[in-house]
Amino acid sequence: MRQLTIERTAAVVVFLLLFALAVRIPADSDMYWHIASGEYTLTQGFIRADPFSFTKAGVAWINHSWGAQLVLYIVWTAAGSAGLALYTAALATAGMYFVYRTSSGSVYLRAFALVLGASTAAVFWSPRPQMFSFVFSAFVLYLLRDYTLRGKDRLWWIVPLMVMWVNLHAGFSIGFILLSVYIAGEAAAAVFAGESRSLHWGRVRRLALVTLAAVPALAINPYGLQIYAVPFQTLGIGALQEYIQEWNSPNFHERHTWPFIALLLAVLGAVGAGSRRLRWTDYALLSVTIFMSLTAGRNMALFAVAATPVLTDHLDTALAERGWALRSIQRATPRMARLNLLILILVAAGSLLKIVLVLDAKTVRDAQAQFLPLDAVGYIQIAQPAGPIFNSYNWGGYLIFALPDYPVFTDGRTDLYGDAFLTEYLAAATGGARWREILDRFSIQLVLIESTSGLARALRETPSWTLAYEDALAVVFTREAQP
Repeated sequence: MRQLTIERTAAVVVFLLLFALAVRIPADSDMYWHIASGEYTLTQGFIRADPFSFTKAGVAWINHSWGAQLVLYIVWTAAGSAGLALYTAALATAGMYFVYRTSSGSVYLRAFALVLGASTAAVFWSPRPQMFSFVFSAFVLYLLRDYTLRGKDRLWWIVPLMVMWVNLHAGFSIGFILLSVYIAGEAAAAVFAGESRSLHWGRVRRLALVTLAAVPALAINPYGLQIYAVPFQTLGIGALQEYIQEWNSPNFHERHTWPFIALLLAVLGAVGAGSRRLRWTDYALLSVTIFMSLTAGRNMALFAVAATPVLTDHLDTALAERGWALRSIQRATPRMARLNLLILILVAAGSLLKIVLVLDAKTVRDAQAQFLPLDAVGYIQIAQPAGPIFNSYNWGGYLIFALPDYPVFTDGRTDLYGDAFLTEYLAAATGGARWREILDRFSIQLVLIESTSGLARALRETPSWTLAYEDALAVVFTREAQP
């Protein structure tokens, strides 16, 4: 009990709160096609051609997230939506644990920075394969900082990590971005280092050697050398930036982006508050992750992982220079230990209550009904209208899971569909001049789309289409049989 100091209590409390914060209702449409892909891989083998749409049926497709999809399917089968929420929270907390281990200063300082970093990264957390990239990027940074700041060389862990990463998510490219940034940062430090120049060049050589060893490790996957092209193909899809919110530049009028602003300003203030100079490597890391975040909002999570330890480095120096550092207590009195235990029990109970309330079955369904066409899908399941179906891009992933007998028109797999097809989809979904031609060309008999969409307005005014179902979120139209 005497080991339960206030510092240890504070550390446990912050992770309990972070886990509770990370538990949210799974309502991401893309999550469902990942679950369906996991089931397909488990029962029929690796996916090499599209099995879910009728527009791209049989077209070659690299399912780079197959390993994470298996995990998602197993978790879903075992524990449903609650299991997916807890799975996401566990990975989010694991990633923030490595950020905590990478950071400097007292428990209180690190806890403050961790909450700010977690608030920034939380916009990224959902039950999707990208959560593995979040954890692995935090772990890689932990290894890199341990090597460059503390002299602990465990860089070879990165090679087997890449073997795991390439079979879980295409975000393995983040690992190479981090390695490249550290090589560039240490090279810049070597140029301006003076007497310690040889130390920095030694680090550059070591980092380059590990990077070169990690490259061939990526070939250990079901798709072989094809996997190397996936990150470049993804970045080359213009539709990502045009149509998908998480790939857009952040809208700073939206409140969920404000923690990013707060973290960025906090880092700038901390760097200026103390005498500690910003390391070249940290400058390179911040520059790259800020640029990535400003061009695609999903990268704010990577910025949080990179910036939080830098914030603690400089805040710790600034506080120490002003004599504001708190003295660490190594052992607690019996009375204080009992009080700390009581605090832990109360926080754990409060966190558990929050989790239980969030994951209540009715609460989950009500929340999912705000984003997914649950009732419209229920109508189709009962009425069984004739297809093929034209569906909203936003719901395609959910329909792959919920309506397996209706191959989708499109879904969140932008790497499969490409720019030209998605542009054509958008022309129809918005009720543009070509919507009739597009629906006729694909012999569409059934439409499930947002009730406020341009296509819905056009179909309401078209005699050959019948409104079969309608609610505040979705509409279902069926085409009348030709005489």
